[in-house]
Amino acid sequence: MRRENGGRIDRGTTLRFTFDGSEYTGHPGDTLASALLANGVRQVATSVKLGRPRGIVSAGGEEPSAVVQIEAPFPEPMLPATTVELYEGLVATSLPGQGRLATEPDPARYDAVHAHCDVLVVGAGPAGLAAARAAAGTGARVILADERSEPGGSLLGTRETITESEPDVLGPQEVIPGAEWAAATTALLDGLPEVRVLRRTTVIGYYDDNYVVAVERRTNHLGAAAPADVARERVWRIRAKRVVLATGAHERSIAFAGNDLPGVMLAGSARAYANRYGVLPGERAVVFTANDSAYAAAFDLADAGAQIAAIVEVRSAPGAACAAGARERGIEVLTGHVVTAAQGDGQLSSVLAGRLRPEAEAAVGERELAADLLLVSGGWNPVAHLFSQAGGTLRYDEALGTIVPVACRQAVEAAGAAKGVFTLTGCLADGAEAGHRALEAALGTAVSERYTPPRATTETPTAPGTAFWLVPATDYGAHFVDPQRDVTVADVLRATGAGLRSVEHIKRYTTAGTAHDQGKTSGLLTTAIVAHALGASVGELGSTTFRAPYAPVSFAALAGRDRGSLHDPVRVTALHEWHVANGALFENVGQWKRPWYYPREGEDMEAAVLRECAAAREGVAAMDASTLGKIDVIGPDAAELLDRLYTNLMSSLAVGAIRYGVMCRPDGMVFDDGTVIRLAEDHFLVTTTTGNAAAVLDWMEEWLQTEWPTLRVHCTSVTEQWATVALVGPGSREVLSGLAPDLAVSAADFPFMSWREVEVAGLPARVCRISFSGELAYEINVTSWDGLRLWTAIMDTGLVTPYGTETMHVLRAEKGYPIVGQDTDGTVTPQDLGMAWVVSKKKPDFVGKRSFARADTARADRKQLVGLLPEDPGFLLPEGAHLVAGAELPEPPVPTLGHVTSSYRSAALGRTFALALVSGGQGRAGERLYAPVGGVLVPVTVTSHVLYDPEGARRDG
Repeated sequence: MRRENGGRIDRGTTLRFTFDGSEYTGHPGDTLASALLANGVRQVATSVKLGRPRGIVSAGGEEPSAVVQIEAPFPEPMLPATTVELYEGLVATSLPGQGRLATEPDPARYDAVHAHCDVLVVGAGPAGLAAARAAAGTGARVILADERSEPGGSLLGTRETITESEPDVLGPQEVIPGAEWAAATTALLDGLPEVRVLRRTTVIGYYDDNYVVAVERRTNHLGAAAPADVARERVWRIRAKRVVLATGAHERSIAFAGNDLPGVMLAGSARAYANRYGVLPGERAVVFTANDSAYAAAFDLADAGAQIAAIVEVRSAPGAACAAGARERGIEVLTGHVVTAAQGDGQLSSVLAGRLRPEAEAAVGERELAADLLLVSGGWNPVAHLFSQAGGTLRYDEALGTIVPVACRQAVEAAGAAKGVFTLTGCLADGAEAGHRALEAALGTAVSERYTPPRATTETPTAPGTAFWLVPATDYGAHFVDPQRDVTVADVLRATGAGLRSVEHIKRYTTAGTAHDQGKTSGLLTTAIVAHALGASVGELGSTTFRAPYAPVSFAALAGRDRGSLHDPVRVTALHEWHVANGALFENVGQWKRPWYYPREGEDMEAAVLRECAAAREGVAAMDASTLGKIDVIGPDAAELLDRLYTNLMSSLAVGAIRYGVMCRPDGMVFDDGTVIRLAEDHFLVTTTTGNAAAVLDWMEEWLQTEWPTLRVHCTSVTEQWATVALVGPGSREVLSGLAPDLAVSAADFPFMSWREVEVAGLPARVCRISFSGELAYEINVTSWDGLRLWTAIMDTGLVTPYGTETMHVLRAEKGYPIVGQDTDGTVTPQDLGMAWVVSKKKPDFVGKRSFARADTARADRKQLVGLLPEDPGFLLPEGAHLVAGAELPEPPVPTLGHVTSSYRSAALGRTFALALVSGGQGRAGERLYAPVGGVLVPVTVTSHVLYDPEGARRDG
């Protein structure tokens, strides 16, 4: 089906590709769709629900049917064959409705960039090129983005000629073919230093403040020849002062029986295949239209060698130029007729046409026309997706028979066909004027030298004609509205029959417009069918909401370089090499690799943890605590900020002292906890949980920047700048004294919750007397550069046992210290944790204070933190186990009193124990509850959540 000449393909180079196991050839410049049509392949997919054959309907991103799977060089599912550029070695398969993900990691690179410009023009058709040319004339920063490989838009698929107003600039000719004018204009723009032309770039989303996101396909059209160091796709995040949307228009189909058969194609797309790709989509065609634009397609195909069996014209008469062109070519025009059915076994072989009587339910006087191609044009829809995403309003234009942009709250306007201008001269003039307006608004001044746009030499008839949507019939089971979702007119009528009236509801009921194409050709058609069923107007119902992304985007492109180790970087402390060398096993805490436990030869995890716990309780042990979040809070209002964020008072803290604190969200629920160290009158060091460090810093900045911008304070993460060693146990004072001979370590000289600056092992250090174990303990902080030297000096004493996070959890749980995120679940207040003492009654306000006055927050049956002792002291309760009241389970649903949050085996207690959130738990001390585990109800006794040294004598030393 390839024409002997014509088209914008490189006939001197042959590309080999495979489709469904068969080998074919094509040329550079082909899409997979055009190459398949050239090789006579009509069916390229199978519908998802009904298994019906699907062919190629369009020539661009609006394709509703021809969705394929790329197999090589890397699997990519659900790609429209009309947008896949042909390359050597391409392997593709047809899809039975759904694609398949790759089983191997994608080896390609993806990246993202940010860009700023005065004017962004979306779409490089005639209006877009004219707009960019006008906006670029004074040296303004202009970005022109177009989804195709070659700028030009509709000019590439027609035989239009243009009278250029500046032949001295764009070439020696005054009258040039439209495609050549597009190439010359693009070359001019490429040569301007402040203009960037983005090819193969689809704008997918339009957000507030003229923030636009686009995806550029950089190498996937090159196949295996793609350079390894170039990203396959790139996300562009563009901020523009002004935006011109020259996104063109999509032709829409008409609902009639069998309109999903391979061989049924949009008229303008068939024209593009003939002119741009040198491919005849069929040998004998019927044209079905209600407007003049389809006549141009019929004439181009006829002049290219196809036989036009007839033009089935809904109107009583076409435009004069159309009628004359048909007579000149000997094409029969059946006015006042409609196509009642497309027929064929797997692909189109004939068309039934009949006269449409306005008052009739169906056409009469049917006539069968042999044809392998049916060109359909029900009208044109401006591509208003991005305009709508920007917050723009749309209205239905009765004269045009489609929706058009009206106004928008952002600095954007539509131009050309995107706003309902459907003539070439009109598009060129409207685009240029939009470009001038955008430029003047962006620069804040009038432009003296204005670009004069060219005009069409002769206008192709593009009068809007009659909006025609549906061929009446008695059975609508084969009248397809959305072929990708197998939605028919019968499905829409079923929805309205069920009482649905909103097009949004009907969209979801039928799934019309929810496929990969997001209803580009079917959306307004669906609205019209609903209007027909309800006896309403299309304008009353409106269109469904246009949401981002405009076109499907791969998750890999969205992730960019943020994947694998770059997505979730592995963070290690300054002591990591020592931990590895000494046999530590690690667990992931946030992004950190933390030593979990240090097994000795022959030890399992239980034995190693019990040994480490015994060392901390009876001798001296050390843990790498460097991962605790550390935030410097400095400034004249630092104390005020902390008073507002913490539930207790921080401004009264003396320099040299430390205070434990809790942060709550506005609903009064615990957000994070940690210590606050006062280093100076205007300088505090805040510690956070390991996993919440970034969230707490973000929390502080959010309040500072949005609610309290007048506070004079800066918050800086210093987590990585400090290495921290927790020295724990009754022997810790002796070890520290030996390492820091200048430090007075007695309880009187160095009391609990205070800090000192001193040299430890010859290193400048900040030593804090803090305990998360319930034992006499110190946290020694040195610069990260000195961390390994400090740790080595401690271990070289021969008195200290290293312990990991599992032992830390056992020690803190024995003391009833909760872990935020493990013993809390977003519904827990400080009072629920038994920490009413940490909520200040003196402060006038803090984040979450008002929520503590709510009746719900003071309920007696709230889930509260308690301890649990299994009746069998050797039984380890599984974390997450539910708790019930009775010894026998009632019939479902079974009410639960709470659940186990932490569960451990304790060397100090000589048994297992657990922490749990239990309804009314603080009043249930001594009560027996049951935990269903493996079909058995395990009895447990409720006790205080502080199971070890409740008086704190060991901690206070």
